[in-house]
Amino acid sequence: MPVRTHPRTRPATTGGVDIRLPWWALALPALAFVALLALILNPSDAHAATGDPAITQLLQRAQELLGR
Repeated sequence: MPVRTHPRTRPATTGGVDIRLPWWALALPALAFVALLALILNPSDAHAATGDPAITQLLQRAQELLGR
């Protein structure tokens, strides 16, 4: 029986890459860019948060629990 020593060859490709993105892969970054641009152009709409942020309270509570 003959033994094959060469792997099977694949058909040649045309060289073009066929990558298709879903519509939201382009729309979401564009929407985020527009929102950030709007905040930069009109900074009076961007208000600082008042009071202690929740993450700070959470970290302080975790530190208290670990300190016991």
